[in-house]
Amino acid sequence: MDRRTLLKLIGFGALQTTALSFPSSVSAATGKEVRWGYIGESGSENWGNLSPEFQLCKTGIQQSPINLQEGIASVLSPIEIDYKESPLRIVNNGHTIQVNYEPGSSIKLDGQTFNLVQFHFHDPSEHTIEQKPFDMELHLVHRNEAGALAVMGVLLKQGEHNATLQPIWDAFPTRNEPEQVVKTVKVNAEKLLPPERKFYRYFGSLTTPPCSQGVNWIVMQQPIELSQDQIQRFADLVSIDARPVQPLNNRFVLRSM
Repeated sequence: MDRRTLLKLIGFGALQTTALSFPSSVSAATGKEVRWGYIGESGSENWGNLSPEFQLCKTGIQQSPINLQEGIASVLSPIEIDYKESPLRIVNNGHTIQVNYEPGSSIKLDGQTFNLVQFHFHDPSEHTIEQKPFDMELHLVHRNEAGALAVMGVLLKQGEHNATLQPIWDAFPTRNEPEQVVKTVKVNAEKLLPPERKFYRYFGSLTTPPCSQGVNWIVMQQPIELSQDQIQRFADLVSIDARPVQPLNNRFVLRSM
């Protein structure tokens, strides 16, 4: 059975720890290790039952990801992006491939500076448009001095080989292990953004337990491309790591013009 078929069978698209989380964490309430995943008894539909700290995963009313087709066309201030090169600091944390970023890169959102902490990938995309997922999604996670979070999402679709991604793909750790620093490789997250910088904005949550809310979400309207071989390489290593879309409830989604 291919993974797209499996996603349909588990309901994909039908439907605060930080994004630095590992697939298991120690509960502050019980002191016991809590393991979570994407399917089965520890899967996303059951996250809220795994630990008292995960309650928002089932009770929160501002959860992410969402379907983005209802965006209200709006005049929005552009996101001021100031990304610099960083040595490739890569880790396989058991549920995604994550690149930890050197200090000094940031975005400015609503007059506040949010520093880029890390970026990671989901396959397939977590956000959808017209209820349809893209092949993958990139999340760039930022934090300001007060601890508030802003996550920029970039949708990825099958197309041309992505040369910017390839050095990261070449360095994929094949198992869950501590961060590796590849000093000979530099990454610049700005090269992972689409040329057109129109975006969606809404308030939501992180898409991993404990599903903390109050996250500023910016999702780029234009996807970037990567090859089928690159998609398959990630899928072979990580498999499914996408939370299904959550109810919009009474939130507004804004779409820059």
